[in-house]
Amino acid sequence: MGRRLATAVHVQHPTSREWIVLEPGDEPDDDLAAEITNPDAWENDEPSPGPEESEPDEPKKDEQKPFGFTAPPEPEPEPEPTAPAPRRRRKAADADE
Repeated sequence: MGRRLATAVHVQHPTSREWIVLEPGDEPDDDLAAEITNPDAWENDEPSPGPEESEPDEPKKDEQKPFGFTAPPEPEPEPEPTAPAPRRRRKAADADE
């Protein structure tokens, strides 16, 4: 028996890529359940894993990133510092004014 959802979730079907809305109390198939990465979406029928049993946040090198909005946004790279623009010299006619 699958796990039950505690909240409504929007998930993209892994094969058809069609957006599906799952309601609270639904028990999605294993392929759809794998797409739901928010642990708060599930009912607490099972004890939550301890800190030593929890999955790492970083994906392994051989794993693919999840498709859609399931992954946290990657931080934007910091812009490289640029040198200020060189100052322009005044022409002799401008300096007399």
